[in-house]
This record gives sequence, structure tokens and C-alpha cells, in this order.
Amino acid sequence: MSQFTLNLIVVGASFALYIGIAIWARAGTTSDFYTASRGVNPIVNGAATAADWMSAASFISMAGLIAFVGYGNSSFLMGWTGGYVLLALLLAPYLRKFGRFTVPEFIGDRFYSQGARIVAVICLLVISITYVIGQMTGAGVAFSRFLEVQNTTGLFIASAVVFIYAVLGGMKGITYTQLAQYCVLITAYTIPAVFISMQLTNNPLPPLGLFSTHAESGLPLLTKLDQVLMELGFHDYTGLHTTKLNMVLFTMSLMIGTAGLPHVIIRFFTVPKVADARKSAGWALIFIALLYLTAPAVGAMAKLNIITTIYPDGTAAEPIRYDERPDWMRSWEQTGLLAFEDKNNDGRIQYYNDRSEDFAAIAEARGWEGNEVVTFNQDILVLANPEIAQLPPWVLALIAAGGLAAALSTAAGLLLAISSAISHDLLKSVLMPKITDKQELMAARISMAFAIGLATYLGLNPPGFAAQVVALAFGLAAATLFPALMMGIFSKKMNTAGAVSGMLVGLIATVLYIFTYLGWFFIPGTNMLDNTPDNWLFGISPLSFGTIGAILNFATAYIVMKLTADPPEHIQELVESIRVPRGAAGAVDH
Repeated sequence: MSQFTLNLIVVGASFALYIGIAIWARAGTTSDFYTASRGVNPIVNGAATAADWMSAASFISMAGLIAFVGYGNSSFLMGWTGGYVLLALLLAPYLRKFGRFTVPEFIGDRFYSQGARIVAVICLLVISITYVIGQMTGAGVAFSRFLEVQNTTGLFIASAVVFIYAVLGGMKGITYTQLAQYCVLITAYTIPAVFISMQLTNNPLPPLGLFSTHAESGLPLLTKLDQVLMELGFHDYTGLHTTKLNMVLFTMSLMIGTAGLPHVIIRFFTVPKVADARKSAGWALIFIALLYLTAPAVGAMAKLNIITTIYPDGTAAEPIRYDERPDWMRSWEQTGLLAFEDKNNDGRIQYYNDRSEDFAAIAEARGWEGNEVVTFNQDILVLANPEIAQLPPWVLALIAAGGLAAALSTAAGLLLAISSAISHDLLKSVLMPKITDKQELMAARISMAFAIGLATYLGLNPPGFAAQVVALAFGLAAATLFPALMMGIFSKKMNTAGAVSGMLVGLIATVLYIFTYLGWFFIPGTNMLDNTPDNWLFGISPLSFGTIGAILNFATAYIVMKLTADPPEHIQELVESIRVPRGAAGAVDH
């Protein structure tokens, strides 16, 4: 059986499973569509949340970013996991106790204002649409290689599959589909990692293999990787190569951005009880840890495999001949995501840092005229990893299904958040309050279809790699929704004027800063926190500006609150009741 046929069977079977689940769990009411009727078991919800969370950025891009940059990009891991701790402790149980369907609905009711709800909808749409671009990009990358179609065709196929199970099932169908997708993606991610760890270190556990001895050289794996990189003029893998300010701000932006992502927050509206919201977050952290503990090992081991493929004798002196390149390189060249250029016409592939002054003299002495790996899309690394390590064909088919599961699971959650904001928070609550439950359900499905169409269109021309686009969404969530949610829960004095002003200032400041420096931001193959342009404000990267946007949001809201009237007494009592544990004196059950 050919690799293409095997890929087609495995991916097709996974798609059939997702659609079958959606038919079985079809939403019949708005409560089913928005919150799965609040009947999801915490363990199931934890796995679904993990799948919703572990997007194309986590599955496809993160290990690639770590592999090409090294230790500096560990901030992705720290920020994303830390955000779940914030979410579990500070937001999830209180939002569940409030008992609403969506994030804008909470903000509108808590700040007793339709204007606040509309501003929250705008913020949600900007965040979710930005985020979903990365998912569609990831789906296109996976399709283009494993099903041997163009990115455009792959996007259309992915959109059609999401359309069927998301529009049909709503939150109820998406929840159980995401449970299946988690099982697919975690299996697909860990099995190749176990094989590769065994090959390189004789240790079957990738997180431990990362710190084990490299079997061939006898050196610690990371020491060997540092050695081969520095021989080629690159900086060492384990060093920090960015400013500490940007790393701290970026990590914080990812952390509070995670806690403010609307498609993640709505998952905690689906459980029966407030206590289940905390349990769901705990289970989600466990499920997420299985992948996140593996990702650094995948990145480091893949980087070492790539270099030793190009330099099979273990030294930089004798690179591989272009006509002897392995099959995985030939396959990815056909997608346009990997490309070589023989700059000195010697028939070999030179891979080195041609910007390194220390290596320039060595390269000139060898007759090299520049790095000949002219294109290496970071998003392909996890998908190509099994091929690089020459693993069995069934592993390649599994990784294809896993990459698509990661992209589609998060895309479905984001599209549901967009659909809910339009149908429930705009139509039902503002523009057409008298529509029936049946009409609202139809509007939700129509808005979902519209959102899928928009996501497909934007996915055709994404502004950067999947993880980089996603990082923009985190900055926007950090600067807008997170402060509003925190102040809505923990400050009974925060009023409409303060909350709305803060969200608008956070949104406008972050969007302006990001797009002012967009040209500097998307530099393929580099650390987005590195190469700081002189004209950045205080040297702050656009990736890190979400933290500054959040500070501006909090400060603006506080100042405006002090200058305007207090919230009505019943709103202040409502805020107090949200924070009182159920069963305590004065507690109110929502």
C-alpha cells in the first residue's frame, strides 16, 4: 500500500469519526448549541478543552519555533501553561457560577450595559478571527504534504469538514468531537517522539531523552546539539538570545491572553457545577502536559536530525550532495515549503549561518556563497519529523491525522465563539430580542457558516507562521477581555464607563502597535523576540505588547471609574455573591 493511500485511509477514517459524532450529538436547542446543556463530565471537558487549546500552533508550529530558535522560545510553553493556572484559579469557577452562555453576555450583564456587550463582541471577533487564521494555515500545511494537494484545496477540504460537524453539532457535537480529536492528536504526537528518542538516546521517554546521552557521540544530547550548531556559525541552542524584558512581557502576554481567550472560557460553561469548572481546568492541564513536556524534546531532536542529514559524516566540511538528498526533502520541496539553491554550483547543500562574522572566513575558504537552504517553513518540522527519522509509513499517516485534528479542533471552538457572539450577543440580545429559540438556533448555524467562509478566505493569505499569528491573538485577548473579566469578578466598584474605556484603549493601543511594526514582526526563520528594531517603543516587540495593552486597560478603567458614578447597588451585590462559595451565608446560586 502506498503512503498516499495509507494517509488517505487514516485521515478519512478520522474525519468520518468526527462527522459521525456530530450526527449522534446533534444540537436541538440553543442550550445544546452554546453550552451542551451544561451536562459535560469534567474529565471529558478537560480532554475537549485540551484539544480546543492544543491548536495547530501547539501541534505543528511550537516545536518548529523551539527547534529553530532554541531555549528563547520556551516562553511559549511557560506562558500557555501558566495561563491555565490563572484561568482555573481566577476566572473559570466564577464565570460558571454567573451562569451565562458567552463572554460578551457576562460583560454586558455585569457592567449593566448593551454598549459594554457590543465592545466585548468586537474584541472577541478580532481575537477569534486572528486566531482562526493560524488554524486554517496549519490545516493547509498538513493537507498540502500528506494528501498531495495544494494549500488552497486543503483549506477548502478542512472548511467543509468543520462546517459539517460544527454547524450540525454546536457545542454538544464539538465537545465529543474534540474528545476524539485529543485522542488522535496526542497519540500522533507522542508515538513518533518515542521512536526518535529511542533512536538518538536509547531512552523511550522524550522529556527524559532530552537530557540523556546522545547514543552516537556519547555526549549529552543538548551538548551535542550546541556543538554542531556553533560549528555552523549559529548561536548555541541552550542560551538565551533575546532581551529579558521582551521575554518577561511576552510570557506574561501569553499567560493572561490564555486566561482571556473566549473559545477556551466558554468550555467552562458546559459543566454541571461550579466545582466541575475547576476540575475541568485541572484535567486539561494534565492532558496538555502530555504534549507540552514532549515538545521541547521533539524540537531539539528534530534540529539535530536535520543537521546530521545534511552533514552525514558529522562535520561541517562535507555536506550532502543535492542529488542524494533523502526522500523527505524531495517530498516537501514539492509543496514549496522547503527549497534549496545551489549558489556555488558544487552540487552540494550548504547549511550554515551566512550572517555570522565568525564563520564567514571558514565559508569563504570552502568556496561557499551563502546558506543554500533558502526556504524551510518552520511549520513543517513536526509533520516531517517521522520522515526525517525514517519511521514506518503508518506513523506518517498518524501524524497527518494528528496535525489535522489539532487544527480542526481549535478552529471549531473559535468558530463557535464567533457564531455565539453574532447570534446570541448581537441578534438575540441587541438587534432582534423577540426571536424564538428555534430562530436563534438557525441564526447561530448561519453565522457559523459565515464565520467558516471568512476563516477560509483569511487562511488563504495568512500574515505569518501559525504560532506567530496565534501569538497576536493572545496579545489582543490579554489587552482587552482579561482585564474586563478580572475587574468584573473582583471589583464590585468597577462600572460601565471604566470597563468600556479600558477595553477600547487596550484594543486600539495593541492593534495600532502590532500593525505599525508588522513588517518587522514577521521575519521568517528568526526569533520574533530577537533582532529588536531601534524604533520599537522602548525596544518592546509587537509580540510582547499585549502585556502593555493590559496595563493600559487596567489603568484607564481605574481612572475612569474614579471619575464616574458607582455601579447600582444590585450589581455590587451580584459581584459579591459570585465570589461567595455556594452554601456559605449569603451565597446566591446562579
